[in-house]
Amino acid sequence: MARLCFDYGHGGEDSGACYKGRKESNDVLSIGKAVAAEVRRHGVTVDETRISDATVSLQARSNFENRNTYDYFISFHRNAFQPEQAKGVETYTYLNGGSKSKGLAEKIQAGLVALGFVNRGVKETNFHVLRETKAPAVLVEIGFIDNSEDNNLFDNKRNEIIRGVAKAILENIGIDYTEASASTQSENRQTLYRVMAGSYSVRENAENQVQKLKAAGFDATIMIFNK
Repeated sequence: MARLCFDYGHGGEDSGACYKGRKESNDVLSIGKAVAAEVRRHGVTVDETRISDATVSLQARSNFENRNTYDYFISFHRNAFQPEQAKGVETYTYLNGGSKSKGLAEKIQAGLVALGFVNRGVKETNFHVLRETKAPAVLVEIGFIDNSEDNNLFDNKRNEIIRGVAKAILENIGIDYTEASASTQSENRQTLYRVMAGSYSVRENAENQVQKLKAAGFDATIMIFNK
């Protein structure tokens, strides 16, 4: 079965690019782990260079990859330039990268562009994690963190991004993507716990309590129960 190495850029003391309180290190850790979970659901082994907000050097990342044999090394990042001046996605391979890395990069790029990101193309570069890793390697910049439009796409189309990148990876290793079953989707739903702040026999008293809660910043409403 295929084995992949996922690398989530930056982390710990290195936040990467930041904009309006948003950190690249947090964004890529969150989205990357979600893609890993989606790929694992198809029976693929995914190892990760970090699984928390930890500082990991570039050398430690490539050393981690070099300790095992992987089908692909995939590094997740977000871009930055000048606030609100640049946008879009771009995917990198090493200089004169082979057909495997180029093919995966093109599939990932196409999947993200289909979601509305500006197409900045597949490019070649001399990044450490592309140069010093043994497996075919790609690095994807999922939009600009200092661009509000890209951030809206990143947030509002999060699930589509996860599926799109997962589909591209699975296609490149010869595995058909299947949607999660209803039971799996149910397990992934967020559980919320509602708190009752009292019961009143007089509606006016209930309405007064609702107003107090709303004034304090709580989501409050009246629910009617018949004894």
